[in-house]
Amino acid sequence: MCRNIRVLHNFEPPATSDEVQAAALQYVRKVGGAAKPSAANQAAYDKAVAAVAAATQELLDALVTTAPPKDRAVEAEKARARSAERYGR
Repeated sequence: MCRNIRVLHNFEPPATSDEVQAAALQYVRKVGGAAKPSAANQAAYDKAVAAVAAATQELLDALVTTAPPKDRAVEAEKARARSAERYGR
């Protein structure tokens, strides 16, 4: 899995369409093997990103949980702390 793709489920406020789009783009780039596709492949990449974003949004809309929503600021701080511990910063 791409390291840049983040969990989007169960946050307050919910994931934005920009976040869903960014995750879809990262996924398609990883699977396609190119960060910047050639002009010949650009349409295929764009179509795939749109399809993955739609599927991702459909998934997020259908998921159900009883857990309280996570706070983005708190989760970001936890990630920074893990990174600092891992890389000794």
